[in-house]
Amino acid sequence: MSNMKIMLGNEAIARGAYEAGVKVSAAYPGTPSTEISENIVKYPEIYAEWSPNEKVAMEVAIGASISGVRSMASMKHVGVNVASDPLYTVAYSGVNGGLVLVAADDPGLYSSQNEQDTRCVARAAMVPVLEPSDSQEAKDFMKYAFELSEKYDTPVILRTTTRLSHSQGPVTLEDRCEPADKVYERNASKYVMMPGNAKGRHVFVEKRLKDMAADACNMPINKMEINDTKIGFITSGIAYQYVKEACPDASVLKLGLVHPLPRKLIEEFASKVETLYIFEELEPVFEEQIKSWGIKCIGKEIFTVQGEYSANMIRRAVLKEEVAVKAPAQVPARPPILCPGCPHRSVYSVLNKLKIHAAGDIGCYTLGAVAPLSVVDTTICMGASISSLHGMEKAKGKDYIKNWVAVIGDSTFMHTGVNSLMNMVYNQGTGTVMILDNSTTGMTGHQDHAATGKTLMGEEVPAINIYHLCKAMGIKNVVEVNAFDIAELEKVIKAEVAKDEVSVIITKAPCVLLKDQKKTNTKCVAISEKCKKCGMCLRPGCPALTKNADGTIAIDETMCNGCGLCMQLCKFGAIEKVEV
Repeated sequence: MSNMKIMLGNEAIARGAYEAGVKVSAAYPGTPSTEISENIVKYPEIYAEWSPNEKVAMEVAIGASISGVRSMASMKHVGVNVASDPLYTVAYSGVNGGLVLVAADDPGLYSSQNEQDTRCVARAAMVPVLEPSDSQEAKDFMKYAFELSEKYDTPVILRTTTRLSHSQGPVTLEDRCEPADKVYERNASKYVMMPGNAKGRHVFVEKRLKDMAADACNMPINKMEINDTKIGFITSGIAYQYVKEACPDASVLKLGLVHPLPRKLIEEFASKVETLYIFEELEPVFEEQIKSWGIKCIGKEIFTVQGEYSANMIRRAVLKEEVAVKAPAQVPARPPILCPGCPHRSVYSVLNKLKIHAAGDIGCYTLGAVAPLSVVDTTICMGASISSLHGMEKAKGKDYIKNWVAVIGDSTFMHTGVNSLMNMVYNQGTGTVMILDNSTTGMTGHQDHAATGKTLMGEEVPAINIYHLCKAMGIKNVVEVNAFDIAELEKVIKAEVAKDEVSVIITKAPCVLLKDQKKTNTKCVAISEKCKKCGMCLRPGCPALTKNADGTIAIDETMCNGCGLCMQLCKFGAIEKVEV
């Protein structure tokens, strides 16, 4: 089979895994990597799963590799931090079947809490990195990564970025090539990483990187394009496309293997051009190493370490062209907000009323930090809400956190919140934890997890019961409450934060955007003659509610999900539910 299809970068990565003969794929959803697994699951030849977190996903892939099959793990760049423990160790132990970690970086911070560069992690972990520049290369490099993994006995990172993951391009499809499983042979000195064995493997890893750096000079994924030699660029990934757009006649060394670097090839290219520019998004990984070899080049002196690059950046900094900056459209600023009918809005409206601070976490509920809800005070990383609240108590005492709670979603609780709650119990904390259970991983596009009862492959399985899990930790105070019952919510929150022992409040209501969620046949409507213009219904910031010119309330029926929060807040009967 050989035909062409337009594919997202993530879709092409999944196709590359299929064509490479991958048999096991594990991941945790995180933008911009999520669509990789959502496309892999379309290939029945591959076992695919959502793991509870990235560390587990990496370990599943490692286990599959040791058994002798090609396997992979996928995650966003901050997920690599979670997976770093097994990653650093499997760099020493090496592989049996090919093993690839797909790491999706986020230059520009479109959906992340930092802008880290996975190449820096890879250098520290001593793991090679490939970086494609378009959808075709995303597929091809994925296949090549498995070849390198098995040839050099190493895990390989395929690095992508938001722009590449979510851009489309033509891809030539090929048949699946399924290599025979590798035979597993017991080898404790290779796979048991205790100190005595690790010392020997460290020597192997150092030699492996030197061999790869030498061999990389002849690898087909590193390409030298000699044109006008007045200007030369060393670049990789999506940045290569910007170089070709802005300077189509310049000479370019396009690196596909971005760690380790092919020194002889770089020295040869540098000798051929008059002025050498290093054009790489984020950190000066290429630049620092190339300059350490005594090669004169220009990089971050004129290019930023922040955000995404562009062709216009080259036009301004290198070609000294005046590039007109189009003025942004003059529209009112609008912060990100929770969807109409979101159960988190109901919870936050009660916390706001009670003037309770929330230690926050990663997910849709992070939006509780912005006006008008303004409840969430901190957001650090997955699972940190519970641990940071515990830290506050140990620093300041029990009374300090009487007007604090930790808020965390059901998926994030399963990710790393369980250990944090366990720590709070074990170390005799007294904090109140609110698990906002909306039955999905909402922020990344409604993926299932261990507490939803469905796998990535669509299988119905027993769902982890969060209530019973909390009870099994020995927590006496575990309360489930309807997220939209604001009177009961207020009562429960007041009672639990007053206690001098750990409390867990599980607010339950499914995300209104879930495809299989039973849709309500009711909408809220405003009765203008009863409206007192007090604005109470507007306080939670539901986008379906607006003010009329006379100050009365209007409800957009196309946006309203009939959750009834506004109706509960109105004391004058000016909002009613009606059948539609």
